[in-house]
Amino acid sequence: MESTSNLGVENFLVPDQEQKITNTLINLCKTFDVIISTGGTGFSPRDVTPEATQNVIEKRCGGLETAIHMHSLKATPFAALSRLCVGIRGSTLIVNLPGSPKAVKECFEVLEKILPHAIAILHTEDTSDTSTH
Repeated sequence: MESTSNLGVENFLVPDQEQKITNTLINLCKTFDVIISTGGTGFSPRDVTPEATQNVIEKRCGGLETAIHMHSLKATPFAALSRLCVGIRGSTLIVNLPGSPKAVKECFEVLEKILPHAIAILHTEDTSDTSTH
């Protein structure tokens, strides 16, 4: 994936506690262009990642959420049980994905095509280029 983004990769394990997830996201946004979380997007009481993400983001990215859901639904109807959230804080894109490795792979099939352009847009002031959409 080519872009001008920070390509550092870090792995963090955060407890299923909304405030801890919120604080972690806020801190990671200071360093990374993209944050991809896995897990915590289901229906169980401990699944609070979307709520924590909504506490942090300034803009919701409904189109990306829809694209991920639509692609995942082609593989399984259980994709409808994901409450994933995608949004922007400053110049950082935050993406919540399900916890299943298979589901993450399916979701990333959508993201890998879109992320370079999304990151480029987040890092530019000039929005006059309409060549891609």
